[in-house]
Amino acid sequence: MCAWLTVALTLLVAGAASAPSGPATAAAGPSPVVVRYRAPTALPVRLVRGFAAPPQRWAAGHRGIDLALDPGSPVLAPAAGTVAVAGWVVDRGVVTIVHGDGRRSSLEPVSPTVVVGARVAAGEVVATLSDGRSHCAGACLHWGVRQGLDYLDPLTLLPDGGPVVLLPDGR
Repeated sequence: MCAWLTVALTLLVAGAASAPSGPATAAAGPSPVVVRYRAPTALPVRLVRGFAAPPQRWAAGHRGIDLALDPGSPVLAPAAGTVAVAGWVVDRGVVTIVHGDGRRSSLEPVSPTVVVGARVAAGEVVATLSDGRSHCAGACLHWGVRQGLDYLDPLTLLPDGGPVVLLPDGR
């Protein structure tokens, strides 16, 4: 054992001594993952309230978009991924999906039809809109997207900004 350890340490030190000095070059990694997003509702998408980034991460803002939808309507996965949350968070049902590009889509208030760990395809039904009121004047689906700690405007992920119909407040 002692002889083996001596040989291993000798090779390690010799390898480190002969390593080139200077900046290391990163090996070419895998290509970035491209994820195609779609609206989490049937078309046409009816936007009730848009994204409003807060001035600081901790400040008030609207960290997603609200889409008009009737209670009981199907809610669709905006992109393929793995379900990370499917259940109650505070006072509402939430489904959160982690996508291949590392972004996380959260959909609320919903009644989940999927379970944590499930792999879902883009456009697959993951929930139904719950009949409880949310922060909208009428029923709506809130879709938030996070990349790390930063929230993104979901509309920017849709091809050409997505087909969206703007509705006046209160429909």
